[in-house]
Order: sequence, then C-alpha cells, then structure tokens
Amino acid sequence: MHIIDLIPKYDIAVPRYTSYPTAPHFTRDIDAATYARWLGEIGDTPVSLYIHIPFCAELCWFCGCHTTATHSTAPLHAYADTLLHEIALLAAAAGRRLAVQHIHWGGGTPTAMPGERIREIMAALRTHFALTEDAEIAFEIDPRTVTDEILDTLAAIGCNRASLGVQDFDEKVQAAVNRHQSFEVTKACADGLRARGINAINLDLIYGLPYQTVDSVTATVEATLAVEPERIAVFGYAHVPWMKKHQNLLPEGEMADAAGRWQQRDAIERALVAHGFQTIGLDHYARPDDALAVAAGEQTMRRNFQGYTTDSADVLLGLGASAIGSLPQGYVQNVAPIPGYRDAVKAGQLPIARGVALSDDDRLRRDVIEQLMCNLRVDLDDTAARHGRDSRELRAASELLDDMAQDGIVEWDGRTVEVPAGARPFVRNVASAFDSYFKPGLQRHARAV
Repeated sequence: MHIIDLIPKYDIAVPRYTSYPTAPHFTRDIDAATYARWLGEIGDTPVSLYIHIPFCAELCWFCGCHTTATHSTAPLHAYADTLLHEIALLAAAAGRRLAVQHIHWGGGTPTAMPGERIREIMAALRTHFALTEDAEIAFEIDPRTVTDEILDTLAAIGCNRASLGVQDFDEKVQAAVNRHQSFEVTKACADGLRARGINAINLDLIYGLPYQTVDSVTATVEATLAVEPERIAVFGYAHVPWMKKHQNLLPEGEMADAAGRWQQRDAIERALVAHGFQTIGLDHYARPDDALAVAAGEQTMRRNFQGYTTDSADVLLGLGASAIGSLPQGYVQNVAPIPGYRDAVKAGQLPIARGVALSDDDRLRRDVIEQLMCNLRVDLDDTAARHGRDSRELRAASELLDDMAQDGIVEWDGRTVEVPAGARPFVRNVASAFDSYFKPGLQRHARAV
C-alpha cells in the first residue's frame, strides 16, 4: 500500500507534541506558589527564556497564536511596563542571577514593540540574568512592518538569529488569509539583517491554506530560496476555528483535502531537498552546515514550544501573557488575557494561570515522544533504563505499533521504534501511541495531515 493511501486512516486529530503532557492537560492546581517553589529549586544549570509579545499590526486570519491587532503604541508601552515588572518578580523568585543561554522573542510580532522598549527589556534581562557568552538571542519578525530603526535595535541588543514569517508568496492566497507580503519586502528585510551582522535567518512557510496548490507552493519555495535562509520551517495550517474564531473568515471550501495537503507538503520537501536542504524532524529543513542540521545528525536536537531547537537547557522560563515555561518539575503557563496578566503582575504575583506537575511516568513518556519527534527513532529498553523504569509499561503500545508496522509507517521489533523517512508526516500518530492521556476522537487537536 502506498503511504498516501493511509491518509484516511491516520488523518486524525493528534497533538503537536511540543510538550508532554500537552497543554490541554494543564490544570489550575499549579499556581504561583508552586512555580515560586520550583524556581527556588533550580540548580546551577543554564536556563532559557521565552518572551511573548502578543501584538501585531493586523491579524492574519490563519493565525493560531495568542495575539491581538493594534495600531496604537499605548498598549505596547503598557505591556512593556508589565513585562519589566514580571522580569523582576521572576528573578526575585529564583533567588539568584540565573545563567541564560538562549532567549527567544515570539508572538505575535515582537518587532511591533517600540525600539526603545526592546532595548529597555533586553537591558533588564541582562541585569537580572547572566547571559552566557555564546547566548542565542532570536527574534520573530514580520518583514512587512519592521523598520530600519528596529533592525538597528536588534543589532544593538545582540540579536543573532531571526525568523521571518512568509507563509506564501501567491497573491491570491495572501488575499484570502489577509496577509499581503511581497517577495521584495521579505528580501529587503533579510538583506537588512545581514547588513547588520545578523546572518542566521529562518523562514516560515505554511501549506494547506485556501487556494494553495502544488504549483503555487513550489513557486513560493523557489522565491523563498532566493532569500537564502539557513533554515526553513514548513507548517501544515492548523484549522481550529473553535479556538480561533477569526479562522472562520477563511474560505474553508477552498482548502485542499488531506490528500491535497500531503501533495503540497511533499512538493515543498522535494524542492528543498533538491536544493541541498536536509530534512529535520517533522517539519523543518536546514542547510547541512547549519547548527540545527548538525544537532539533528548528532541526535542532540530538542523540541519545545518554539519547535525544533539546538537549545539544550532543561529549564525554559516563559515571560509575558500566555507564555509557557518548562522546568524539571513540570510546566506552567501565564494568564493569557492581557488584563488578567497585568493585574496579577501589578499585585506582585507571578502570573500563573495553570500547569502540570510531572510524574515519573510522564518524564519517561516525554523522553520517548521527544526522541520520536526529533530523531524518528527510540530504543524503549535504553530509554526506560535511563529513567530507572521497566520498559514493559511502554510495551502497552505494542498492539498499536504492530498495526502501524503492518501499514509501513513504523519499523517495530519489540524494542526499537523507527519511523521511515517516507512516513515522517505520521510521526505524531506514532508518538500518540505512548501518550497515556490521549483519547482518540475525544479531544480537539489539529489534524495529523
């Protein structure tokens, strides 16, 4: 049976596995007091920071992020004030100046923030934390709205990696999703970054949007390659209108079905591989000398809420409304609505809304799932042994794995699970076999294909 013939069977709603347990299983049992205790227990290991800026100049109708559109700088200045206060609260709860090896500014559009406030926030981070000499400082950028003043700001604060949102260059697709962005604007942004010494550039593409076809996504890839990025992320559009009401504005009848989405993804991959990019995990591509490709080859790549990363820190601290943090003890998430986030911080509280404490079984399964998502392979015996556990509890997935092996989407010998290269788009299905929380058909997630 050809892999594409398996789509009707495996195109089900499954988690993206940027965490385990996944966010729907976070509860209000984890609060600010729990987080403060966890922070106090962090050892000397370096940590990473995620800074969430939930504002954009306008809303793209496909967007699944926690963000809001604003044409005024007043909300941005107010948010910056709150963020500065939260930084101080977080550092005080940690009780010492933690070493930081990675800072990721995400959104929304981080570069929507006025330049002087970006500098102020970055200065506060350097005051309250000890950035390592080789720390990566990454920004997500909307090329349509970034200015020379902001590019100068990024260079001044030490930004050394940038992710540019592209999604699609086809004008008909852009009109349908309310994101008009020319190739020229995108190329000018990349050139402006490189002129300022910021040479590590990622581009983000999406397939499965209204009016996209195999020919149109292939044309977008060709244009994207002319920008000469080091990495390209290729995400399948997640249609979740029950969560993001603005997605109802999209012409759903003009979206490809699962088989069409598969063909779009396959066309993009073939074009990138033909131009020398290596496939990375589920949905990333990188030049062979890029650090992510090297990490993937050495099996040291990790996966977190920002996707695939070379960041090896075991602690990720989230700052800003809706931001999620990951610690050895569990996960925490900040209050998502900006007023509630602001009020908590103003009251001198860590703005935690919910989270989950990890059990030993969670840690084992998280390790298994992360290895599958990153390396497409896991040795159950070796992994269980590292956790001081018996691998027999993982073999409860045997019946599912046997069925998947019959279909050819895994190679399974009773000890090791490996996803063949041609079945990579089904890796989330394979990972779900080890998810003790997952109940097929009872939970809402983006579809696998």
